[in-house]
Parts: sequence; C-alpha cells; structure tokens
Amino acid sequence: MANRLAQETSPYLLEHANNPVDWYPWGSPALERARAEHKPILLSIGYSACHWCHVMARESFEDEQTAALMNRDFISIKVDREERPDLDQVYMRAVQAMTGSGGWPMTVFLLPDGTPFFAGTYFPPTDRSGMPAFQRVLAAVADAFAKRPADVLETATQVRDFLHRPSVPLAAGDLTPALLEEAATGLARDFDPEHAGFGGAPKFPQPMLIEVLLRHHARTGQPAALEMALETLRAMAAGGIYDQLGGGFHRYAVDERWLVPHFEKMLYDNALLTRAYLDAWQLTHDPAHRRVAEQTLAFVLREMTSPEGAFYSSLDADSEGEEGRFYLWTPAELEAVLGVDDARAIARAFDVTPAGNFEGRNILHPVVSDAVEILDGARDRLMAARARRARPHRDEKVIAGWNGLMLRAVADAGRVLDRRDLVIAAEANARFLLSRMQERGRMRRSYKDSRAPLAGFLEDQAAVADGLLSLYEATFDPRWLDDVRELVREMLAAFWDEDAAAFFDTGKDQEQLVVRPQDVTDNAIPSGTSLAVDVLLRAGLLLGEPSWQDRARRTLERLAPTAAKAPLAFGRLLAALDFHLGRVVELAVVAPPGDASADRLLAVVRERFLPNRLLAVGASDPGIPLLADRRAIDGKATAYLCEHFVCQAPTRDPGELADQLDSFTAKPVAS
Repeated sequence: MANRLAQETSPYLLEHANNPVDWYPWGSPALERARAEHKPILLSIGYSACHWCHVMARESFEDEQTAALMNRDFISIKVDREERPDLDQVYMRAVQAMTGSGGWPMTVFLLPDGTPFFAGTYFPPTDRSGMPAFQRVLAAVADAFAKRPADVLETATQVRDFLHRPSVPLAAGDLTPALLEEAATGLARDFDPEHAGFGGAPKFPQPMLIEVLLRHHARTGQPAALEMALETLRAMAAGGIYDQLGGGFHRYAVDERWLVPHFEKMLYDNALLTRAYLDAWQLTHDPAHRRVAEQTLAFVLREMTSPEGAFYSSLDADSEGEEGRFYLWTPAELEAVLGVDDARAIARAFDVTPAGNFEGRNILHPVVSDAVEILDGARDRLMAARARRARPHRDEKVIAGWNGLMLRAVADAGRVLDRRDLVIAAEANARFLLSRMQERGRMRRSYKDSRAPLAGFLEDQAAVADGLLSLYEATFDPRWLDDVRELVREMLAAFWDEDAAAFFDTGKDQEQLVVRPQDVTDNAIPSGTSLAVDVLLRAGLLLGEPSWQDRARRTLERLAPTAAKAPLAFGRLLAALDFHLGRVVELAVVAPPGDASADRLLAVVRERFLPNRLLAVGASDPGIPLLADRRAIDGKATAYLCEHFVCQAPTRDPGELADQLDSFTAKPVAS
C-alpha cells in the first residue's frame, strides 16, 4: 500500500510513496501524533536529484526490517528541501552544529515539539568507513528517548538555544567603497591560481562571486579582478562540469580542476551561470562566452521547460543505475555513431580513450584549441544518439524562486543578445508565474499537476520581482512594473520586520517553526535578503519609492561590513552594495510608439557592461520618474543620460550617446 506521501505533488516525496515506512509529509497530523503518542520524530530531508538520497532510500527506506523499526519507535516525516527551504535551513543549521558538517540526505531526530536532539546525514545499512549502521542509530536514539529523557531534553534545550542565536555574527562599519576593496582582496586570497575558481575539491561554480569581480573591474579598472573572473569562466567551460555536447552545467566538480562533475543539473546553477557568461561577453565580446550562454539557455528551453513556459527544477545525476551514464562515451560508441575518422577526431579533441577518465568511460572535455569546431561537425549526430539513451529523471515541479532567477537570465539574454525568441520565452514564463503561482500579490512556492499547495518564501517573492524588472528592460512594457510594485509591497508587508530592521525568510502569516528562519548568506542561490535588497534598490530608484531604498540601505548597513570580511558567503549582497555605492547609469529613451530609431539607441546600451543601470523607454510617464516631463525632440526617439535624475544634453544620435556613456563610466567612484 502507498503511504501518505502518495497525495503529495513533490516528485521526491512521491518517490517514497511506496516505501514500507509509514511516512508523513511535514504538517500538523504528524506533529500532533508525535505529541499524542510521545514519540520522537525522525525527519528525513532530501531532494529528487540527490544521489545519496536515492542510495539511502534503496538501502534503508525500502528495507522491510528497517521500516519496521522506524514505524515502531518514531513518527517518520519526509521533506523535499526544495519545497520547504525553511525546514531545510533550520534543521541543517542544527545538523552542522551537532556534527560539524552537513549534507543530504539529512537525518534529524526531534522532540514532539520539533526541537532537534540528534542528527546526521547519510547512514549506511551496515557499519562502514566510521559510520554506524542506520538500524543501530535507530535503536540507540529510541533507547535514549525512552530511558534517558533528561539527557535528551538537555541536549534539545542546548540546540534550541543555539538556533535562537544569530546565524552570522555581525560586524559594524560605514557603507564605503573600502568594503568592496576588502571583499575583492578576500576573493583574491581564496582564488585558485592553478585551476581557477575558489577553494579546492569539491569545487562549486560561484557565479555571484564572478559578478562581484566583474563589477569590481568595471568600477576600478583593476585587471586582476577581470582576469580571475575570466579564468574561472574559461576553466569551467573547458571542463566536464559543462556539458560539452548538449549545453548546460552540472552541479559541481568533485575534483579541483573541473573535470569530473556530480552530474545532476539544477535550474538555479544554469540561471546564474548564464548571467555570468553574458556579463563576460558584454565586457570582452569574446564569442566563447556568448556561445556558452546561448548553449546553456538552449539546453534549458529544450529539456527543462514545460509547454506552459514554466521551468522545471532539475535533472538527476543517475540513469540506468549509474551516475553520469547519459553523458559518458567510449571510443566504440563514438565510432558506432560517427564512423572511424570522425570518431577519432572527436576522441583526439575531447580526450576519449579506451581506459576512460571516469569509471571506464569518458567525460568529454576539450584538449585541443579547435575542439569546439570539431564537435560542431558531429554535434547533431551525437545528440541524436544520446537522445536514444535512458534519460536521467527530471523533477518537474516548478519552484517560483528558481523560475525568477531563470526569468532574469532569459530576459537579460534576450535584451543583451537582441534575440526576440528569448524575450518571448521570458514573457511566457512571467505569465505562467503570475497566473498560476500568485495569489493577491504573494507567490506560492511550488507548482505541479495544476496544484500550488505551499506558501512562498522571501526568495520566491524577491526573485520573481527581480526577473520581472529584467523583463521590463527587455520589453519596456509597463505592465511588468505594475506587477513588480505589487510583489514588492507584499514582500515588505509579509517578510520585513521593522523593529529588527531585517527580512525573515518566512512570512508573518506562515507556520511558526522552532525558530523563524533568517539565512542572510548567499549559497548555491542568492539569499532572500540579498535578492530583496537588490530589488528594493533598483525598483525603488526606477519607480520613485524612497522608502524601499531606505529599507535596502538599512539592511546593507547591518550586513555589508560582515560581507566584506566573508565575501565567499555574500556574493549577491556585495553586488547590491556595489549598486548602492556606485554611479548609476540612468537612461531614459523617450519615443513615440513603434519608433524604430529607439532600438538603435538601445543597441549602444546592449553592447556595454553596465551593471549599475536603470533603463526606461516609452512616452513621458509620471509613474516612472526617468520618463516624467521628458519629450521626444521633433517627435523622434531621444535619449536622456542622467545621474540622480540630472541629465546630460538629450540626443537622438547613437554615436553621441555612446560617447556620453563612455565618458560617464570612465569617471572614478568617489571614496
């Protein structure tokens, strides 16, 4: 018989619906039963693309004997971390505090009131590699709960006290460019000069840090920041972490040189990395960066987009029971598809050998200068052959926050690359989000099978508003700004705490957990706080809302000095600080409807890296201060380049506008 998870929408929870474990989803029925029966809660948190989550499921949750122990001694709750980042955040912090590390699957034992008292991650079915067998853990925890309740309560009290402390110790200081200098120095210290990127193995893409470096170069002209960013982008694009054949990035590399990936593909990585390569292309006009951005978006639109225009969450690492099998090649497989000569050319260009570079097969990675050109001649045949393989499982739930990140990436690419097809895709996504995942200005968290059962979080609200701002820049349709206004107002009403001068990740009206989540660090995705600050700064200026800018400034004053000292954990917040401290390019193009000359003026903007920009296009509009009281000279599209709404001489000449922009951006930022 299926358990209670059979009624859920999450593909991850549905994968466990036929376990012999008497799983509950998180909610009042499970918590009330734990209190009524005075049983500890076994909380298991994972996600669909998690390799070790699947391993533990096969070894333990599908095992009748293990399930019997769980059903007898515990109330077992299964959570999809992607649906419930609030639970994941609270209990991951507890796991890290109790064990010194964290990861998924996360295994946490709770009192009936939700307070954790013992925790770990993956537990094997038998003792091995210093890890105790899961059944032994179950027996020990159940015994402690029954026979040593005072000890369990003491531990739980200590953990609860810890969770109520600030997760990040805050430094004090003024908001000055010196903070950005300090952050850049810290990034240089952590940079890997041999293989690029930051830190050692496992090595994760850090697209937000790349943005910080590119902004730093644009602001100061320092070549070292630019070179660190470009070296990292080149190294990732030449590694196995990038799908050389089909486009798109895997989650991370298990080695320090970007060769062997953990093969899952996540929507958020590909959204953030697309923007990093777009930024690099604008700065350098190196076609390699544009190629990676476009191939990544082609992958997303081909393999991770619903017929309604929503973006799916992830692709598994495994297929046919093997990690990465879908992406790997042998010389014989290449020869069967391409013939001897073309197969040898691909093998030479992409390091395909009989011995293999990953478990007897080969991860494609370029090792000769003309590898991309060689692959282009064989790409269609190899893609057709790969399409006949068993595909990795796709998690088809739609997460609002991740969709907001990809909405911005697609809209930005449509604008920067002047590709109408990408703008159309972004518009379809925005219509889906606003019609199917929004209720009276509040975003829902996830959507699947025509259901959006869960309330959204700060990151959902802010990321969708962020994406809509970029969509406005790609279309200059003012209706998207109306939606931004509504989302931001609801964001402030639900997630801003005036007394604390801070954002929380859950709304005032959402479920109260053991502690109200408030994670301000930027990890794999930007924090809700960082997204909110960025949106408030840009939308506040564009729409004339000084109170929005004030809240962003107050948040920066509380966090930016800490971010400068720990830049690896605050990439998006540092980018927002750069906007706040920088000289903002305010460009209004006043044009009659359908005036094609407006696009010639906007082309000047498209070809430049202007991260601190506000763009507004249209007729004079009192609702958009940049457009208010400005006119199209002689009825033709006219550009007004401004700073603090004080404008240079208006121009209809793209060359003159280019000169104005170059002169503006060449001026140093005051310290």
